[in-house]
Amino acid sequence: MRNRVLAALACLQLLLSGPVLAQTAADKSVPSNRVQVELSFAPVVKQVAPAVVNIFSKKVVRQRAVSPLFSDPFFKRFFGEDFGMLGVPRERIQSSLGSGVIVSPDGLIVTNFHVIQGADKIKVVLADRREFDAALVLGDERTDLAVLRIDAGAGELPNVEFRDSDDVEVGDLVLAIGNPFGVGQTVTSGIVSATARTQAGISDYSFFVQTDAAINPGNSGGALVTLDGKLLGINTAIFSRGGGSIGIGFAIPSNMVRTVVASAVRGGDIVRAWSGLIGQDLTQDLAEGFGLSRPAGVVVSRIYPGGPADRAGVHSGDIVLAVDGKQVDDGTSLRFRIATRELGTSTKLDVWRDRERLSLEFPVVSAPETPPRNETALSGGHPLAGAVVANLSPALAEERDLPGAWEGVIITDIARGSSANRLRFAPGDVLITVNDHQVTDVARLAAELERPTTRWRISLSRDGQVRRVEFNR
Repeated sequence: MRNRVLAALACLQLLLSGPVLAQTAADKSVPSNRVQVELSFAPVVKQVAPAVVNIFSKKVVRQRAVSPLFSDPFFKRFFGEDFGMLGVPRERIQSSLGSGVIVSPDGLIVTNFHVIQGADKIKVVLADRREFDAALVLGDERTDLAVLRIDAGAGELPNVEFRDSDDVEVGDLVLAIGNPFGVGQTVTSGIVSATARTQAGISDYSFFVQTDAAINPGNSGGALVTLDGKLLGINTAIFSRGGGSIGIGFAIPSNMVRTVVASAVRGGDIVRAWSGLIGQDLTQDLAEGFGLSRPAGVVVSRIYPGGPADRAGVHSGDIVLAVDGKQVDDGTSLRFRIATRELGTSTKLDVWRDRERLSLEFPVVSAPETPPRNETALSGGHPLAGAVVANLSPALAEERDLPGAWEGVIITDIARGSSANRLRFAPGDVLITVNDHQVTDVARLAAELERPTTRWRISLSRDGQVRRVEFNR
């Protein structure tokens, strides 16, 4: 009975004719006759499937032959993991399989970054079996999205339009199209199980559409589409205990996909909108103290001077409740809501202040790179020799996923075998003080490192924890 009802809901919008029609919440109703129940997903599949492609990527991996005699853990314990590596490095080809979606008639394709990561060659196979070499236009590891381009000659390619992912509700029917296990293009159906999953831990912008439509290995990069034939998301991961689908799949929402594609079309790096604030998730105890009925929102603890939150009139202690009318449940959802707004526009920010709900005009801008990075390789007789450092700014903090690290000096790279490497400094470390003197920028750091001393005291922040280390000269 359940399957019959699901099929009926899937096909209500196909009753009037062959074309696929958009459906609003007001149009949804229980089927009223047998004909409605027996209708098919076929018109949607015929419209969308030609725009879903298979992606084959290859990369050359260099490795040495290993002696089986020395693979015993006893030898590795005393001589290291490389003990027993023999001969000249050999090359082998490592292949991976995934799916992709054509989103423009001139050959722009979206897939997952992990499908093509490190690939030396990318091949795209269309639904009609034509094959093309693809060029990587833009890759974004933080959202696990990549944009490719193929040249298919004259004529337009089949493509899928974006759906507003904020307009979808739990219970809406969806189709997942891809190439699971390399068996060829496959279609599965299901419903939207959740629209704002922020605890999946898959990417830096963890905000996913969850579905029970079967998503299996090889489906990565494929299309999750609604019944109006539009792209709701890019299938990216599953929760599984055995490698196969158990009905918990995740797709990157189309609104984030659209932002990455727009950056690719502009031909530059990805530039996202920025909030200019940091805060903490609202707990039940905090909600009661602020006079709210439920723990949803973000309590603002710090605001960047002159940033978008400051210009909008946000105050420390305000609770951000919604962006453009869309509820904010926690810090991750706030970040996503802001990052998917169009740069150069404005949006509405709903905040709770003094037990009143206020609506503020929020300018949608990117994080500034102030001060300039001034990336510098350090050398000399000090512990940080071999480290590459840069001035922190809101832009660099966003790039490095360091919310609120708006000033100071960060290590961006470390030369192998250098003093900094041997003393276990790491990229991402934010330097705070050197010999009890505050480090405010690269120039100040260089000056402190030039001071004569016989003992070095350095404090730094790593993964949110402040550490203090000391070295003798």
